[in-house]
Amino acid sequence: MELENNHGVISSESIWKKARFGEDTIIGNLDTGVWPESKSFSDYDDLGPIPQRWRGICQNQNDPSFHCNRKLIGARYFNKGYKSVVGHLNSSFNSPRDNEGHGSHTLSTAGGNFVAGASVFGLGKGIAKGGSPRARVAAYKVCWPPAAGNECFDADILAAFDVAIHDGVDVLSVSLGGDPNPLFNDSVAIGSFHAVRHGIVVICSAGNSGPTAGSVTNIAPWQITVGASTMDRKFPSRVVLGNKKQIEGESLTPEGLPSRKFYPLMSAADVRLANASAHEAQLCKAGTLDPKKAKGKILVCLRGDNARVDKGEQAMLAGAVGMILANNELSGNEILADPHVLPASHINFTDGVAVFAYINSTKFPQAYITGATTQLGTRPAPFMAAFSSVGPSTITPEILKPDVTAPGLSVIAAYTEAEGPTNQEYDKRRVAFNSVSGTSMSCPHVSGIAGLLRTLYPHWSPAAIKSAIMTTASTLDNNFKPLLNASYSVATPFNYGAGHIHPNKATDPGLVYDITITEYLSFLCALGYNKAQLSQFSNGPFNCSEPISLTNLNYPSITVPNLSRSITITRRLKNVGSPGTYKAEIRRPAGISVSVKPKKLSFTRLGEELSFKVLMKVKEGNVGREKNYVYGDLIWSDGKHHVRSPIVVMAI
Repeated sequence: MELENNHGVISSESIWKKARFGEDTIIGNLDTGVWPESKSFSDYDDLGPIPQRWRGICQNQNDPSFHCNRKLIGARYFNKGYKSVVGHLNSSFNSPRDNEGHGSHTLSTAGGNFVAGASVFGLGKGIAKGGSPRARVAAYKVCWPPAAGNECFDADILAAFDVAIHDGVDVLSVSLGGDPNPLFNDSVAIGSFHAVRHGIVVICSAGNSGPTAGSVTNIAPWQITVGASTMDRKFPSRVVLGNKKQIEGESLTPEGLPSRKFYPLMSAADVRLANASAHEAQLCKAGTLDPKKAKGKILVCLRGDNARVDKGEQAMLAGAVGMILANNELSGNEILADPHVLPASHINFTDGVAVFAYINSTKFPQAYITGATTQLGTRPAPFMAAFSSVGPSTITPEILKPDVTAPGLSVIAAYTEAEGPTNQEYDKRRVAFNSVSGTSMSCPHVSGIAGLLRTLYPHWSPAAIKSAIMTTASTLDNNFKPLLNASYSVATPFNYGAGHIHPNKATDPGLVYDITITEYLSFLCALGYNKAQLSQFSNGPFNCSEPISLTNLNYPSITVPNLSRSITITRRLKNVGSPGTYKAEIRRPAGISVSVKPKKLSFTRLGEELSFKVLMKVKEGNVGREKNYVYGDLIWSDGKHHVRSPIVVMAI
């Protein structure tokens, strides 16, 4: 995220330096709790007293081993909704302790300490860094072992939002979400609205149902919704085939097979039990592999359906000495470093095809697998994760979601020591830090950035902070080429929103798109919500006499899902920098003419707001053509700042 250079030196221009590493900002996290003994949450001498505005508690009366401190200043648990479904809970459920790992990982990513030497089995060794390392953190445990197909119940989520607001958090990181729902039936949307009303910045994960169109979740306009992409670090583990071909995959298993000693290589489908289908065996599902056939072999398992680490367990239980995990076509080039229980390497789809072809080309296929190492500066990076959920929003297509993307693959952060790194019952290993992937991991990266901006600009609204993050994001990778998908095709704003976060630039956006609570309520009116539905958001009766057009919410992106001939859109910009004149530059979507009035905005003072209109027309010859979204940009620039908004349009 360019907070430091390649030698680990923090520049004076870094957001960390400018924002004093998030000093005294309070970041709350709704998740599975926290492992308080982690070094990511330890107290240290120069941290200073807990901010006086903090009103939270350390809810540890039933867990005397659980301690808060000046870093982890609060922890609570919420289980009444969960209890109403599962019935009686024993005393172990009356604690904010994280027995799963997810909550510790996300909270430490957002606001954990600098921890020197953090690694997973010696890999990725360096300094674990939370986004706001001098922030105070608080854990709100709302998620529990699965029950009735759910882990995080609405009643517990809403209760946690209410208490977090009372406690005085500045930022809430919420790596939760299910299928997209109308906002009045979405507990995270309702809870986050009330948090934003109190000036709290709420960041949410976009979901892991990609790359299916319309799968994005947490689509409320007052939330910052985050997709997941790669970073320029990987953990290479080589597969060497008997024909001398070398393939680079990834793993977090440091032990490889004995160097240069080849082992028989087989497709998992060819070692299936008599009662198992070839398809199920190829996926290395439980109860499908024949130990008589698998013993001493390296098995090639296909990605999909069951957990990646579970495939390795099934191979090991069947007597295999190693596993090659090959991507299916949907996963493309997205390969993940996992802490497998046996020597293993995860390879991309193209290389997987080559491995299967080699197996079929020779009578005695063989291979060996090397242990994993750490490699920095990889290219291209970032590119989008195949699992990252994709727009358009099925609930409010006039709002582009996700808003941005951030690192979400093979993220190393704090973990529970109540479980092994694979969270499988058979895994008796314990780690202080773990590598995990998901939009749950990208979300707290942005939470940390929001914490830094809150320290730097304590009076900015949540919408202003969101705007600064969005309008300074980048749509280029480290080869200065357009961001790609996992298949290496060009990604779109439905994958990455405004782009990949650029924290240092977010400290000086020049201008922001601000939004008031009244405008959000008018937006809900425009959705046609009745008084009962609105009452879940408003503190009292709200007059819907002047609902705004859905496309006219003062959002940092512009989306028109059904442009018949022409539309005029209104936006306004607030100056948060020096006085200056900004000129509009337009990158027009294909087949759409776009004009801006006025073409210049001259700001004379801090906080001044000026409005402008964007006129879009479908060009002659494009009316009635096949419906496809097209993309462009509106950029306001004074020569120093470049305030960019994606334009997303579908002509009908």
